[in-house]
Amino acid sequence: QRRIMSEGKPSILILGGCGFIGRNFVKYLADKKLCSRIIIADKKMPTMSYMNELHMPPYKNKELLKFQHADLSKDPHVKKAFAEKVDYVVNLCGETRPAMPEDEYKKASVIAQKCGRAASEMKVKKWVEVSTAHVYKESGSKVNTEASALDPWTKVAVNRLDAEKKLKEVKQLPMVTLRPAVVYGPGDRTGLTPRLAHAPVYKKEKEVMKFLWTDKLKLNTVHVDDVCAAIWLACEKIEAGKVYNLADKGDSDQGKINGMIGEIFSVKTGFHGWMKSKAAAMMLDTVTNAANEKHVPVFTTICQEQKIMNTPISPYLDRELLKNKNLFVDGSAIEKEGFKYTVPKVTKELLEAQLKFMQDQKIFPTI
Repeated sequence: QRRIMSEGKPSILILGGCGFIGRNFVKYLADKKLCSRIIIADKKMPTMSYMNELHMPPYKNKELLKFQHADLSKDPHVKKAFAEKVDYVVNLCGETRPAMPEDEYKKASVIAQKCGRAASEMKVKKWVEVSTAHVYKESGSKVNTEASALDPWTKVAVNRLDAEKKLKEVKQLPMVTLRPAVVYGPGDRTGLTPRLAHAPVYKKEKEVMKFLWTDKLKLNTVHVDDVCAAIWLACEKIEAGKVYNLADKGDSDQGKINGMIGEIFSVKTGFHGWMKSKAAAMMLDTVTNAANEKHVPVFTTICQEQKIMNTPISPYLDRELLKNKNLFVDGSAIEKEGFKYTVPKVTKELLEAQLKFMQDQKIFPTI
């Protein structure tokens, strides 16, 4: 019956389909009735992934969606994930949390290579690799395009770029690569959410929320809804071999983002400036540890006071993200493919919606 109802619609396998982008992409596919079959392969079960009830319905629809509990760094699990033939594969696998063991980040390229080969043998119509714009060499005031030099500056980016390279070596794999800037929206954990999580700490302590460097440090963004639409366009229409950045028109920087967060929480914001930040950069490990030792316990206390005992949200910041490096990305090239950004820039209202999404789920304190 499912086949009759969905005749002509493609099938899709989403690797890492329970994560932030994955759950939004699954909802996008289900809401628009784009696929006959959705297969999810993930090492985390949907019920163990802090999934909001708005994201859950497709995962409960057994006619549409099949979940495979899988560690895709292991060959038997790859075989199981690729047991049913599909038209498209979207790769969202890879550790994104900060301060994880090095081996966890390295799994991204191992998984890409193993699954890339399986997809090639299956003769899939398209593989969409969702990488990151952190793979580009930091270029100061010059915007990075798809032709810019590569020099990844986070552990995630190093391993995502390695995954890209491994996949290019797989013969007869029709791949499109997407490199998003900082992704935010409902379900975000590691994009703009850590900055949101700083604000309750400074409100409780009645202090000015200051970050390193200046308000001009670029922090370009893209909403998860636009990432989902770009993935689907890549599946259906973008020619294999293409690479596209994803970044909205807002040209976000620290000043804009922190200013909006300050307004939401009624917290004063500022920056340590060039001289203090330069001194801090000389001992970044010490500075990072001190900041996290200040923020994390206070945030935990605020949560506990509101009976929030388990949450994936943390104000923890990795030292990599405290460097004086601009994430300055031109995301316009994909528009030549007919793509349109529906969310042109980060707004206070969008950040408030992201915050409410977490508060409704009781994983972020109200303050």
